[in-house]
Amino acid sequence: MHHLAGSVSSSGYYLHWGVIQISLTNFLIILGMVLLFAVAVLVPFPGSRDYDQAEAARVEDKRDAED
Repeated sequence: MHHLAGSVSSSGYYLHWGVIQISLTNFLIILGMVLLFAVAVLVPFPGSRDYDQAEAARVEDKRDAED
């Protein structure tokens, strides 16, 4: 039991950039969140292409009907 208490009280790894100091665990979590955000912004929603194609087809059908 004493061994478990010793491992909990050990200090973690810290990254230092001038006056900025952050733990490695927090840095990795922040990095993961930024990467997840970037992927969410860049990857299109499922089915969005089908919607765009269907909308384009409706616009063309309207033009044909008006002519």
